[in-house]
Amino acid sequence: MIPYGRQDISDEDVAAVAAVLRSDFLTQGPAVPEFERSVASYCGAKHAVAFNSATSALHIACMALGVSRGDLVWTAPNTFVATANCARYCGADVDFVDIDPVTLNMSTEKLAEKLAQAKRAGRLPKVVIPVHFSGQSADMRAIAALGSKYGFKIIEDASHAIGGRYGDLPVGSCAYSDIAVFSLHPVKIITSGEGGLALTNDAALFARLARLRTHGITRQASEMQNEVEGPWYYEMIDLGYNYRLTDIQAALGLSQMKKIDTFVARRHHLARRYDKLLPELPVVTPVQSKDSYSALHLYVIQVDSRRTNHNRAAVFGKLREQGIGVNVHYIPVHLQPYYRALGFKPGDFPASEAYYRNAITIPLYASLTETQQDSVVEALRQAFT
Repeated sequence: MIPYGRQDISDEDVAAVAAVLRSDFLTQGPAVPEFERSVASYCGAKHAVAFNSATSALHIACMALGVSRGDLVWTAPNTFVATANCARYCGADVDFVDIDPVTLNMSTEKLAEKLAQAKRAGRLPKVVIPVHFSGQSADMRAIAALGSKYGFKIIEDASHAIGGRYGDLPVGSCAYSDIAVFSLHPVKIITSGEGGLALTNDAALFARLARLRTHGITRQASEMQNEVEGPWYYEMIDLGYNYRLTDIQAALGLSQMKKIDTFVARRHHLARRYDKLLPELPVVTPVQSKDSYSALHLYVIQVDSRRTNHNRAAVFGKLREQGIGVNVHYIPVHLQPYYRALGFKPGDFPASEAYYRNAITIPLYASLTETQQDSVVEALRQAFT
């Protein structure tokens, strides 16, 4: 089976992890802050906080921005459920903004329209979470301009996008957002096994992210309410969580960071090959924005119903039968039973639903060989016969 995505682990990665396993610290040691500094430096952000998952990072990002019961958070339907769930964990209400059918990211036109309506209704969002789908940045300049106009905070769900760029800046620079979140799951650009990161340029947000990650505990005397009793002393000043990344995972992440540009370049090479090999088939290939350099976490095609009678389910099934581990990203969040129970229904976000009906994620990862890629294309060709 050729999977749609997988990790690329080298002997150097294994050695880095082994070194930590033989060290004094398996967790809460020096590897985590070193990893955080490495990613912050790479992205041009002032601060980074490592978490045990991107879901945890999204949750704490919402908490750090003060999201709570009665608040409203908007995101795109074309994402994994965690992007919306993080606001629900805080007791907030969630709504969605439909996607642009070309970029598959949050439509800034739809966002502007919805914000104007929300202002008239007196119910503006506290936070908007654009998603950099498949590794391509959303239009962050436009979203940031709307944030300034309407007064909402911005969390970039950049789970797919570490190693990408928006304009002249790395994704994660937080030039147009309050917080940016990366995923370090094995199918992403780099991995720490499981893990996530939250980046910010705001020192107060950084302190809150770090504190809430570790039970809401501080060891900073300036943050304590009582007199420090000794070097052992700490105070819990918030209700936080145990969302820490281990040093074992951080060591893998650090080693992977040395190869991130190579990984992304390889993904671009393979994506260009797909672009050349697929046009004869009845599929729509992904469009790359001129404003960004995608990290290319995913290569998603859409079955072109104007050119074939084969539906997505039939093509998907034939590919799986031929050993091609295709997947679908994503079922629109508002169609999940939990969110339907909150009042969402089919037809609410037509662009996201139309995309979903035809989408198939085909294999793309750094260690995918051209021979394997040719096998994917041949299997796809046979699936349409």
